[in-house]
Amino acid sequence: MVGIFMNGCCGHMGRAIVDMVKHSEDYRIVAGGDIVVPEEPIGFPVYANVNDCEEDFDVIIDFSNAKAVPGIIEFAKKKNKPLVLCTTGLDDDTVRMSVEASKQIPIFRSANMSLGMNVLFELVRKATRVLYPDYEIEIVEAHHNRKLDAPSGTAYMIADIINEEANNELDYVYERHSEMKARDHKELGISSIRGGNIVGEHDVYFIGDEEVLKVSHSAQRREVFGRGALTAAKFLVNKPAGCYSMQDVITDILK
Repeated sequence: MVGIFMNGCCGHMGRAIVDMVKHSEDYRIVAGGDIVVPEEPIGFPVYANVNDCEEDFDVIIDFSNAKAVPGIIEFAKKKNKPLVLCTTGLDDDTVRMSVEASKQIPIFRSANMSLGMNVLFELVRKATRVLYPDYEIEIVEAHHNRKLDAPSGTAYMIADIINEEANNELDYVYERHSEMKARDHKELGISSIRGGNIVGEHDVYFIGDEEVLKVSHSAQRREVFGRGALTAAKFLVNKPAGCYSMQDVITDILK
């Protein structure tokens, strides 16, 4: 059984994972971290300061916020434990910090934990190879009204995949109201929608003069991300230090 320290355990994704493992024979949450410590017991100790944790565990799953990530990286290094880093909206310094920490501990980092979304990444890669530069490309993402970062980390991942296949010649454009001009062919538009309780939707448009191809992914429930995080946690236990991604998990599954 994999013992988990769940950082961000009182957030929406943290609670989803807590509910998923309540009756699991494969996973157990040993302790958690959150800036909001619940008044009612939730089955394990929760620490406002993760460094106060004395329980032993096998792996850390982080679904917190970007500001908390440097602290959880240091905590993982201190405990010498693997870290599944699911939080999005990380700045360049934090990403570099995670890469540096991966020399000491195994770190799994992904802006999207869904298996289906990772299949979409490959479909978009292949579509770009075939259709660019004859087709213009736009990304539209939608999330709930509580999401802080925009565009989403997943939208950036999609954009980077497209741009890599386009020889990095595309310019990311996030809004067009400030300039009255026609769309440049080498723009890659990225639009964000926030509202209600949308779990996560991503549409990629390949727009030609005679046809439009749309590649889409819609997450129906948060559990899809939780299941991916748990799969990654199990994968990461006993792995050597290094950087890992969902593609490594998929490769492991297909062995």
